[in-house]
Amino acid sequence: MDWQPDKETHDLIRHVAIQNALEYEGKAAVGSVIGRIMGMRGDLRQHGKAVTGLVAQEVQSANAMAAEQGLEAVREVLSQEAPHLLEKREVKARREGLPELKNAKKGEVVLRFAPNPNGPLSFGHARGLVINSSYREMYDGEFILRFDDTDTKVKPPMLEAYELIQEETEWLTGRKPDRVIYASDRIDVYYEHAMVMLNQGFGYVCRCTADEFKEFRISKTNCPCRTQPISDNMVFWKRMLEGKFKPGEAVVRVKTDMELKNPALRDWPALRLQDTKVHPHPRPEIASTYVVWPLLDFQSAIEDHLQGVTHIIRGKDLMDSTRKQTLLYQHFGWTYPETMYWGRVKVHEWGGFSTSQMRSDIEGGTYDGWSDPRLPTLAGLRKRGTQARALRNFWMELGITQKDISVPLATLYSHNTKVIDDDAPRLAFVRHAAEFTLEGEHPKKLDIPVHPNHPEMGQRTWDLSDGQIWLESDDLEKMDLRLKEFADVALHDRVARVESMERSDQRPIVHWLPDKTSTEAVVIGTKNDTVFHIEGRLEHHAYTPGTIVQLERVGYAIFTDETTLFLCHESLKDD
Repeated sequence: MDWQPDKETHDLIRHVAIQNALEYEGKAAVGSVIGRIMGMRGDLRQHGKAVTGLVAQEVQSANAMAAEQGLEAVREVLSQEAPHLLEKREVKARREGLPELKNAKKGEVVLRFAPNPNGPLSFGHARGLVINSSYREMYDGEFILRFDDTDTKVKPPMLEAYELIQEETEWLTGRKPDRVIYASDRIDVYYEHAMVMLNQGFGYVCRCTADEFKEFRISKTNCPCRTQPISDNMVFWKRMLEGKFKPGEAVVRVKTDMELKNPALRDWPALRLQDTKVHPHPRPEIASTYVVWPLLDFQSAIEDHLQGVTHIIRGKDLMDSTRKQTLLYQHFGWTYPETMYWGRVKVHEWGGFSTSQMRSDIEGGTYDGWSDPRLPTLAGLRKRGTQARALRNFWMELGITQKDISVPLATLYSHNTKVIDDDAPRLAFVRHAAEFTLEGEHPKKLDIPVHPNHPEMGQRTWDLSDGQIWLESDDLEKMDLRLKEFADVALHDRVARVESMERSDQRPIVHWLPDKTSTEAVVIGTKNDTVFHIEGRLEHHAYTPGTIVQLERVGYAIFTDETTLFLCHESLKDD
């Protein structure tokens, strides 16, 4: 059956053709587009003829659009349908690196990254780390790592995550944070600010049920608690601290305006009760010490002020948090930090992952820990050989835009390839190996470059003295072969007869290994959330675990032990 592209593939080809037409002023070229497509989607190489035909159609359409509607119309289509491709084209024309921060002075910029430590960091967290730490470097400023760990029930912190996140932060940014803050250490500070709110009349203890307050919010009317005297609020506050209310029976609210257009801003909750006997904090020094805990919008707002944060860079889904916190700052007479937003970035192959869901799946046995290479965690990416610089380059290339972006995983792989290729030694791995005997005149040893572009990396020497070699099973049907960098051979009954040391015709070139310079090994990879193993023969080496090599004809892989490697990129499936 002829190959037919799915919608995602068809859209990718269409969008790259439009990008090329925009870049070359309405004169997109089929060859240029094919090159980009194959670089992004190596799995399409096997369908080269069909892909070329589709590319030709889309290039013709893109050029026609440019001729008939103009380049602005082409830019608008790309902006609406594939903004990340437009960003890639225009980012260098707009600026080098990140945009300047508003009202920023060198040496006075303070930024923060504030994860919930309910698990180690994920691919999405990397954006906050990369962008904020990069601005620290630009402005010679400070970078704060703050653990927002005040929810022991819905997103309970994981004790080991505190240390892991600090280690991952240093790995990704190349530096330790300038300050590390634990929100759970500062509950008394939040109490002090709650009492200021209550004493000055811009906060109150609300004893309405959640459903009752929801009705007040919808009807834009005040709840009865809103007008109670300050003295009553202080009494109720004391009872909250003493645990005389149960969770859900009392919360401290920030007075705003119950007629505000945005319902989320109407008298929003600042502190609530948590049953830390049932859900204790995992940090033993905290455990069940407190029963009243701040909600994130309140806690974060207080800390940003107290720590002198000058600029907040966050997802646009947190715009309501900015609005809530700005209202609180107005009560306290503070100036809110400058704020920038980015849109959502979705990676096609990963779909939707949350830390809470990953934690549940790990505990349920679906995944083998946080470093399972199928997960979009920094630990999983590192296990597969993804380099910190590649992640930084990926996020810096996307920059800061409020547009939601959808990108293929191949984009990250492309960055990683650029980082590792120059230093990755080449090794041979023969999949599903079949043994042959060499016949005919041939050298007893063969010297091959460790890296074709770097002669200074030296030579690998293969021992052919016993005349036994290994070929990939998939190559046996070809009969007449060229053993790479060695000889033309003809195959028959497990014999490889040497016909010429020089290349004599256009027979296919294949990878192979001598028996005396190879050993049994396994390469592990993932595809569509499935782990697969490929057995074969691996060239002898002296590389240690963690070394990344390029397995010729297979892909980049990282050693986990002497005879086991993991594919860095999802570029292969076990057929």
